[in-house]
Parts: sequence; C-alpha cells; structure tokens
Amino acid sequence: MKRLGAALALALFVLQPGHADAGSSQAGKPLLPADQVAVFSDKVQVDLAARGASVAVVARKGRHASELPKGVTYTHVAFWVFSRIKRSDGITYQGYRVYNLYQDAQNPMRSSLVQDSPADFFAGAHALEAGIIIPDPRLQRKLLKVIASPTYKKLHNPTYSVLANPQTQHFQNCTEHTLDVVMAALYDTSDPAQIKSNITAHFTPQVIQIGGLKRAFAPVASKALTTQDHGAQIRTAAFGSILRFMRANKLVAASYSLTPSRAAGI
Repeated sequence: MKRLGAALALALFVLQPGHADAGSSQAGKPLLPADQVAVFSDKVQVDLAARGASVAVVARKGRHASELPKGVTYTHVAFWVFSRIKRSDGITYQGYRVYNLYQDAQNPMRSSLVQDSPADFFAGAHALEAGIIIPDPRLQRKLLKVIASPTYKKLHNPTYSVLANPQTQHFQNCTEHTLDVVMAALYDTSDPAQIKSNITAHFTPQVIQIGGLKRAFAPVASKALTTQDHGAQIRTAAFGSILRFMRANKLVAASYSLTPSRAAGI
C-alpha cells in the first residue's frame, strides 16, 4: 500500500499546482532572480509595443517541460493590454497591464480575476520564455471592448479546475476564461451558454493523456484536479489549442516564443 501511495504521488505531481508560483497560481516566492525577471518582462513589453500590439495573449512556463502532459507547453495564459498606468506616487506612464485568472492559494477550488504587472506575471515562471499570440487588428479592437466591459467579469466562473472542460460551465481555468473572452469578442455575445455552444461547434480542445489510475485518484490529491466534467477523454483548453483555433480562422497577426536571447515562430 505504501508503494502504491508513492507511485500515485509521483504520477500526479505533474498535474498539481504544487506551490503558489506554478500553473495558474499567483506568484508567491519568485523562482528566478528578480532582476532577470524585470529585464525579461521589459523585453516582452518593448517587443509587443514595437509590433503595435494593443492586446496580446501571453503565456508563461510554470513547470519544467518534462513535468507537463504531452501537448502542453505553457501553464498560464493572460491578456496583456497596453494601458495608461498610474503609479502610487501619481505619475502616469504607458505600458502593459496583465489581466489574469489566478487560482486562489488558500482555496485551490476557487479563482479570482487579478490585474498585475508583467514582472508579477513572470515572477511565477520556471523559465524565462513567453508564448505570444498577437491577434489581428480587428480582433484586438473587439477584445479591448470586451475586456473593458462587464462581460469580462461576467464570463468568470470562480469554481476552478486545472483540467476544466471548455465545453461546459462546470469549472474554469485561466485558458478557458481566455477562450471564453475570445469567443465573446468574435461572436458579439455575453451569453455563457451561447459561448459554450460556439466552443463546442468550432474549437478543438487539447486532449490530455492521463492513465486510468491517475484519473481515478486525481481528486484525492487535490479537488482542483477533478475530471468530473469530462467524458471518456480529458479535453481542456491550452495555449496551443487556442493558437490552432485562431490560426485556422485567420485571426493571428503574429505568434512566437520569446526568450532573453531570441524570438522564434511557433
């Protein structure tokens, strides 16, 4: 029995948020030196601004690649919105605000919508790499309208699951909320039921391969790992599946990964 428990712990480790600086959790203690995070965050901001991005979908890596399920590259995504920002001393400047859905540290089955800075966003990164989708100009305009409206908060379901099924309204994670906002912008609707209908009809989720033993015991390790909203397959929204959907519908102006040393297409 002890051996079974140890095996389950190892099997489930790759799916768990673990500590407050991984997955879709708000960063706690930074994993990387703060000066490196600050420099890289500024690099991403400068790059987006140089490309004229008013809004972009940006992803970070909160786990080592070897710990992620097949087909999943990034663990957290958020909207970066070019904004006029007011500091505590009253000085204003232009830069990017990050619109996140974060898993609550004290209650893993709940989430909150949180705005923070690019440096805060990457404080939870395992590696300094950003996955970036810049929508086409028309979709950027529509996204900005939704993000600034009550619809953005209306589409938040605070009942959190790491493996939320994007075709249902039972649970939600950061990628699903991002997808819901994209669909709201594309179809000019704030109706969650209509958005889920459109997702079911037009969006192909990422299939997550998890053995039956892992799946059966996932809720034992953490209720946020529930798969009760899935059928025979576990299908969730991921940065890659959102990118594939947007590419297939010609909604992408640019998509690439950015590291401290280079940019590369994805």
